[in-house]
Amino acid sequence: MLDKLIIEFDKGVRTLFAPAASRRPYPDAHLPEAELTDAEKRHALGLMRVNHCGEICAQALYQGQALTARDPAAREALRHAAIEEEEHLAWTERRIRELGGHPSLLNPLWYTGSLAIGVAAGLLGDKWNLGFLEETEHQVGAHLDSHLASLPEGDAKSRAIVAQMRDDEAEHAKTAHALGAAPLPAPVKGLMKLSSKLMTTASYRI
Repeated sequence: MLDKLIIEFDKGVRTLFAPAASRRPYPDAHLPEAELTDAEKRHALGLMRVNHCGEICAQALYQGQALTARDPAAREALRHAAIEEEEHLAWTERRIRELGGHPSLLNPLWYTGSLAIGVAAGLLGDKWNLGFLEETEHQVGAHLDSHLASLPEGDAKSRAIVAQMRDDEAEHAKTAHALGAAPLPAPVKGLMKLSSKLMTTASYRI
């Protein structure tokens, strides 16, 4: 148990402070940098910082859920999702730097809260654990759609990253559903949206 806790602590430290890596090619690797106005660049940076923060939360969430999942298939689905979310972390991190910014200073706070939520979801049982995964991915997908509508039209690099992230999240939701995810009650979905709005508003600026 001590070894397991050390490994999970190390995952958290690396997620927050070490550069993320991508196994797949960066979705924007073949695209040229666009000429953006200062306002467009600030807006794109804010949105990519929000997306990076969301991936920090996803790492913590799936880490907590995998720790408490009982079914090996559910645990493996969560770990696979976490690997792809780590790639998203790398993509958004690099794009933030290219736009001249830095990740959210509040990431340690969001990570800690998401880890606790993930552990709690897993303790409720696998069908609710998977239900939480499915609903999270649905909400993230809607969130990414809104970013695609809001990003500067000429910022093809950011748009390519967000589009690939959206497609990956949709696949994670399908996997959770196929494994027996239970639909979450409406009040729980509402609380998830509220917490997401709080994170989004703060991370866009800080």
